[in-house]
Amino acid sequence: MKRRNFLTNMAVTAGGLTVFKDLFAQRMGPSSPDAATVRTAMAQAAGPVPKFDKLELSKDEWKKRLTPAQFDVLRNEGTERATTSPLNHEKRKGAFHCAGCDHPLFTSEMKYESGTGWPSFFTTLPGAFAKSTDYKLIYPRTEYHCARCGGHHGHVFKDGPAPTGERWCNNGVALVFKPSA
Repeated sequence: MKRRNFLTNMAVTAGGLTVFKDLFAQRMGPSSPDAATVRTAMAQAAGPVPKFDKLELSKDEWKKRLTPAQFDVLRNEGTERATTSPLNHEKRKGAFHCAGCDHPLFTSEMKYESGTGWPSFFTTLPGAFAKSTDYKLIYPRTEYHCARCGGHHGHVFKDGPAPTGERWCNNGVALVFKPSA
């Protein structure tokens, strides 16, 4: 019995520390990328807009192509639970692509730790997204969708780091990370 109580208390303490860490990160605000990383990311964001064909599939084709979680976010504009994406902790060099169509969206230089529990970026690759206004929470928010397949990725907020001041808050399940060779 004592062992069960000990293990339960350890689990509760670990969970409490995780919540405290997340709350502390939110209070401290976003971590700003270093100057060299910002220069690289901004050069990538200023590049030419690539040409691509739109991808249009039926609902059944999307269901075959995506996991249930990906389908909910990309096709039904759902939201994954905060802190559940392994991409929150992705630090390798590489690129983030749309999980629906493999369209390149962000580079690792564009990612930063926002403390929100979702992968966050301060800019995007050229031609990555189309924006719209979302009123689901009564007040207007800027929502963004993949420019190639129309998949919902998240919302843009004006509380990010310099130089853009933007936070592209992305559902991790809507992304695929491809490390650089």
